[in-house]
Amino acid sequence: MKLHELTPSEGSRHSRKRLGRGTSSGQGKTAGKGTKGQLARQGGKTRLGFEGGQMPLFRRMPKRGFKNVNRKDYAVINLSDLNRFDDGTEVTPALLVESGLVKNELDGIKLLGDGELTKKLTIKVAKASATAKEAVAAAGGSIEVI
Repeated sequence: MKLHELTPSEGSRHSRKRLGRGTSSGQGKTAGKGTKGQLARQGGKTRLGFEGGQMPLFRRMPKRGFKNVNRKDYAVINLSDLNRFDDGTEVTPALLVESGLVKNELDGIKLLGDGELTKKLTIKVAKASATAKEAVAAAGGSIEVI
C-alpha cells in the first residue's frame, strides 16, 4: 500500500446535519433537535464554564494576590550588550530593536549595570539602574531618560 492509495474507511466520513432548514431537509418536524428543552431553542446554548446554575469552578476557587492594572513591563538590556556599537553612537530604542538586542520594546527599555562598558555612548532609554548610570559616566558616555 502506498500513500496515494489511502482512503478513509467506510462510514468514517459524515456530512454534517443542516438543522433547522425546513421539513423537506430530511430532518423532519423537529429538525433533529429532539422535542423541547434548552437545546431545541434558537440560541439555546450555555456560555463557557456554565454548570447548570451551580456555582462555577472559576468562582469557587480562591483568588489570591493583586493585579496592578498600571504595571509597566520593561525590556531589559545589560551594559555588556552595548559594546557592539562604535564609539560616539547614539543608542536609541529603535536602534536596539533593529540590531536584535531587544525583540519587543514593551513599555520601554531599562538599562542594567551587568558587565563592563568600554565604549563612549549616548544612551536613550526609559529607565536605568544606578550602577548602569555610574558605569556609563565612567566610560565617558551619557544617559538620557526618555
